[in-house]
Amino acid sequence: MTDLQNERVRLLVKISRLYYEDGLNQQDIAKRLGISRPHVSRMLAAARAEGIVNITINNPYSREQNIEQELIETFGILDAFVVSIEEHSEQRLLHQLGRSCAVLLESMLKDNDIVGVMAGRTVTAVAAELEYFARNGLQFTPLVGGWGSTGSSWHANSNTMMFAERMKSNYWLLHAPAVVVSQETKELLMKEPEIANVLEVARKSTVAIVGIGQVSKEATIVQTGYFGNADLNDVLRQGAVANVCASFLNIQGENIAFSAKTRMLGIDISELKPHTHVIGVAGSQDKVKAITATLRGKWIDTLVTDLETAQRVLDFHKHNK
Repeated sequence: MTDLQNERVRLLVKISRLYYEDGLNQQDIAKRLGISRPHVSRMLAAARAEGIVNITINNPYSREQNIEQELIETFGILDAFVVSIEEHSEQRLLHQLGRSCAVLLESMLKDNDIVGVMAGRTVTAVAAELEYFARNGLQFTPLVGGWGSTGSSWHANSNTMMFAERMKSNYWLLHAPAVVVSQETKELLMKEPEIANVLEVARKSTVAIVGIGQVSKEATIVQTGYFGNADLNDVLRQGAVANVCASFLNIQGENIAFSAKTRMLGIDISELKPHTHVIGVAGSQDKVKAITATLRGKWIDTLVTDLETAQRVLDFHKHNK
């Protein structure tokens, strides 16, 4: 090594120590050494490239993050958050998924965002885990009408109010059921300015928080009694395996037509894209097909799920093309 090369290495080491050990930022280093900040940035990059600096991350979440990357690459979504759950109970699953999504929202939500909120227990869990952080001009709005009187604590309206109260923000309410008795009833309700206005706000959502429902008698929308056996059998005949917002999807993720569509008050999943960042929150073995279909259809941008479910989704997708 020539004397000139030796002095170059010496400077790279000096800058690296100032940055990584002494905690100076690039602007401080530039001022101290009388060079430009971009030059400092280039020299730090050179120090890493030449092995002067080796960055080691003590990562206790490598297993989950490897699965996250596989989900991103397999389905072309923007991001995934996978959490490992030791105690596999429904309550623990809801709690952990809610907490993970709540932390994600803290970094994602911006001033003046309109946040669309879906019904369901998982979305309720997100709201329950949310802690206040300052944002200006946030609005929260339901994406669908009410799902019967049973389980009112996790209706879209209830979830919307909980989010807004946690964030000390404004919110809208949709005073209408999710499914009505006839198309004529729906058309009459849609003429009500209050209902039409809320749905128009929902269509303008910049962020949406949605659950992913399976299609069975155990599905939340069926358990509430607002989606009857005849409606359920109809969507099953059409090949439905997933329910997201007011839409049903087949195993390939295609948004299918069904008879109850003309009686539903809510946002079709297609109305949220491409201007909305859709966060899908779901877990459990029962929802593997539903999550896979939703990912295949590219209806969500970010998935929040648990490790076991994520692995099952990837395995199901691989073996059921």
